[in-house]
Amino acid sequence: MELKKIGDFAWELPRVGEMRVPGWIFVSEQLLRPLLSGTEGGEDEGGRHEWNALVQVRNVACLPGIVTASIAMPDIHPGYGFPIGGVGAFDPDRGVVAMGGVGFDINCGVRVLTTPLSRSDVEGRKEELADSLFAHVPAGLGSEGKIRLTLDGVDEVLKKGAAFALDRGYGLPEDLTYLEENGRMDGADPGAVSLKAKEREFRQIGTLGSGNHYLEVQYVEEIADHVAARAYGLEKDQILVAIHCGSRGLGHQIGQDALPELERASRKYGIPIRERELVCAPIRSPEGEKYLAAVFAGINCAFANRQVIAHLVREVFAPLFSLPPGAIRTLYDVGHNNVKFERHRVDGEEKMLLVHRKGSTRAFGPGRPENPDRYRAVGHPIFVGGTMGTASYILRGTEVGMEKAFGSGVHGAGRAMSRAKAKKRWRGQELVQDLAKQGITVRAHSAAGAAEEAPGAYKDVDLVVEAAVGAGLNALVAKVRPLVCIKG
Repeated sequence: MELKKIGDFAWELPRVGEMRVPGWIFVSEQLLRPLLSGTEGGEDEGGRHEWNALVQVRNVACLPGIVTASIAMPDIHPGYGFPIGGVGAFDPDRGVVAMGGVGFDINCGVRVLTTPLSRSDVEGRKEELADSLFAHVPAGLGSEGKIRLTLDGVDEVLKKGAAFALDRGYGLPEDLTYLEENGRMDGADPGAVSLKAKEREFRQIGTLGSGNHYLEVQYVEEIADHVAARAYGLEKDQILVAIHCGSRGLGHQIGQDALPELERASRKYGIPIRERELVCAPIRSPEGEKYLAAVFAGINCAFANRQVIAHLVREVFAPLFSLPPGAIRTLYDVGHNNVKFERHRVDGEEKMLLVHRKGSTRAFGPGRPENPDRYRAVGHPIFVGGTMGTASYILRGTEVGMEKAFGSGVHGAGRAMSRAKAKKRWRGQELVQDLAKQGITVRAHSAAGAAEEAPGAYKDVDLVVEAAVGAGLNALVAKVRPLVCIKG
């Protein structure tokens, strides 16, 4: 594939053949080289490597009703159908909803909590804090929480989102103000979700799960944007807690259920299937509306899950550091495997679009009414996870990002090596010991799981953030470093 350079951190995949729009890839030359050579390693979901991430950008550009461009963020790597780091916006009347534009971990996202503690308050108590969090917050493959749900209870979760957990005493009312969509998506229909999916959720509310999900205690190493930092309530050396997880088994089952249904819809409506997970249906069709109603329910499930985990974190920190629970506040909660209707300007005209973000975060800039009042003037924060051994970042939305990428941002470092290769190269226990020597305390439910998430298995998060900021899509607010990490 021949790319045309259109900026210091921007490349265009010209429209050819069946492409309806060009591809826009926001990366540096250093990040582009492995993409072009096909050696980017990728996220080995299913262990397949026949799909190159740039091929997936091209495939998305062929979908009916796509608007402006098929977009790839700096953390781009191969995914299911869409590349991870992919963004696609579709006209509701002419466009489609694609399963691959959401993926299997619906509304996987990050919530960050702020505390009044400083690094010096925690450094001498990291082991105690790690043990308490590890014991109190369920994590790991098949982990179960304390909340036991009936089918009616699951339906309530799917309709109410984070408010379900709040009604049961998990969290603070002000939390909802600082959640994307206030922690609840309209249009969710539990009737669109299968019984099998609901049964997988009976004991999973309030659990981290496994894979790349984590709970991390961090400190603010650097402040880059003091105006935004004041709006967010951030200070140098302040202790933060990041919670990264999604909709667990329920969301995965929604994806599994959708594959055959959307495959039939693709054939019914004459839409070519370029990759199994790129099956889709017209947005206004019965099949498309049913899938969206199920996805919105999955989004609400993830909001409820992170709401409960945030409460569990407060239950650990408050007694350990003699804090009132209200002193631990929600900075923001934003997802990165979502699809939703949003208003954006296209060719100078404001339009309602259905925006898919697969491994990409909503990053709305200044002035958007969706932003909390405290953040309205600067744009809402987004969280870019690094690895257990590297920095993570807090960025914000920009006006350029609104124009060029439908208000989207990077969500993480992006894998550079498959999980299978990572497990062959590293040993989990040795990795944990090496990180301890660097001052990072890790508790993992699985040694193999820790090896899969080795820092060396990921791209350089500093380069990813440099590209996002250099392209103008996102603005740098703060750099944070891990002190304690809880892994499934």
